[in-house]
Amino acid sequence: MLKLPQSSTDRKHFMIVGALVVVTTIILGFFLLAILPIKAQASVQAEPIRWLFQLHLWLIAFLFSLVVVFMLYSLFVFRRRKDDTSEGEHFEGNTALEIVWTVVPLVLVIIFSFIGLQTLQQATSGGDDVQVEAVGFQWSWTFDYPDGVSSAEMVLPVDKPALISLRSNDVIHSFWVAEWGPKQDLVPGMTTTLHITPSKVGEFSLACAELCGLSHWSMLAKIRVVPEDEYTAWMDEKLVAQNLQTASR
Repeated sequence: MLKLPQSSTDRKHFMIVGALVVVTTIILGFFLLAILPIKAQASVQAEPIRWLFQLHLWLIAFLFSLVVVFMLYSLFVFRRRKDDTSEGEHFEGNTALEIVWTVVPLVLVIIFSFIGLQTLQQATSGGDDVQVEAVGFQWSWTFDYPDGVSSAEMVLPVDKPALISLRSNDVIHSFWVAEWGPKQDLVPGMTTTLHITPSKVGEFSLACAELCGLSHWSMLAKIRVVPEDEYTAWMDEKLVAQNLQTASR
């Protein structure tokens, strides 16, 4: 049975590899963050998702470095030298090491499961100060507000919790505004919900994130997040137009 390294040479190798793992993790972590940028966060629910996503990238960078650095270091440093025909040293394993690489991943899975559940709870909770129903169909969207107001664009007040009810008229669609973070499927025959508290004023693009047919790529809609007084004025204008239309019938 192979014993843990005791000699100064063994300790030196582990110190070198440890330093290389740290350096490689840092370089790879920043590289992944650079090539996988997260869109500007524009809702309260987006922040915990961004944090968890970045945490996963750093974990990926560390695990990749841990495996690859050890492997490459061993290939280069402990390779057979020229004219060396001797047998390599026989060893069978290391019980302590096997326990560590079994227990540590299990603990990491449990920790990340707990963090994931907390993040999911934060990303799916909120109030219902504003209510709107988003209806998806091949291949467009409509938005229905209380009092019968209907619109081809969604307008929400900034910093107000909104409850968005989601319904599909045909196949499965998925409601996704990249800057808001969470996605939610629209399932035929049932109503799903999404809590969003917009935190930035601006125009955003709603896309269907579920392959839903030939023109899935064009299933887009405009979403405007505006100050509360502008939202109130927009809603009043819609109500007046609706009343005039009803009276003319």
